[in-house]
Amino acid sequence: MNDQTTAHREELLAVFDREMREQARPDGPGVRVERTADVVRLVGTDHDWNGVVWSSPDLDAARADAAIAAQVAHCTALGSGEFEWKLYAHDRPADLGARLRAAGFVAGEPETLLVAPVADQPRTVRLPEGVRLRGVRDEADVELMARAHEQAFGSDSSRLRHQVLARLRDDPDHFVGVVAMAGDEPVSSARMELYRGTGFAGLWGGGTVGAWRGRGVYRALVAFRAQIAAERGYRYLQVDATEDSRPILQRLGFTALGTTTPYVYRPASRPPRPGHRA
Repeated sequence: MNDQTTAHREELLAVFDREMREQARPDGPGVRVERTADVVRLVGTDHDWNGVVWSSPDLDAARADAAIAAQVAHCTALGSGEFEWKLYAHDRPADLGARLRAAGFVAGEPETLLVAPVADQPRTVRLPEGVRLRGVRDEADVELMARAHEQAFGSDSSRLRHQVLARLRDDPDHFVGVVAMAGDEPVSSARMELYRGTGFAGLWGGGTVGAWRGRGVYRALVAFRAQIAAERGYRYLQVDATEDSRPILQRLGFTALGTTTPYVYRPASRPPRPGHRA
């Protein structure tokens, strides 16, 4: 990695940390942002994502342990089903993940944080023959999105249904949902969160059913959303990518800024909720 590439990566990471983490906004209707000296967290209902999105970059061991204990107490007092600490590879102290595990948090699969300038993204949507795109606007569309999501990821989509319906009802101007249809069957779906007050649009949930992978559907959904982000004046696209989508996005010009790992705390008396922030 040359000096110019390193400087570009560090610049993107600094903008992301500031706008999307330290200055985080609510990510859905009814969600509030709570700021303490050492963390920023989002708090909503059990159907919403609840968790820490930022921690102070100068945390030492003692302050980290105190902040972790405070989040456990906060989660317990609220009676939350689960609470996530979204840990990024560059967060400090370096052993923060181990400290979270020691406090009862369970690590999920790491994903790669990728960012790309919207202006650099192709916006021509090229779909395989027989596939068309359908916007998500009502409950029937949400059901199609959920079906595609379940088939692509093999996971329950009840939480996704609730969140998307809430966004369509309460904040449709900052949400984009799309389903790729082959005839009457949903074969892929994705959504985009347009984060108010920032230059970022987040790409979430892009998944294609097995029989349709490798045919350009995922790339078409990225281009479709990039086109809308450009029209709305957003500067960057951001993705937390699995290993399936990371190589595709890097070929499209996304820069890998590091990894992010969900650390989830669940009170012993509460069962796990289906799904996580994806």
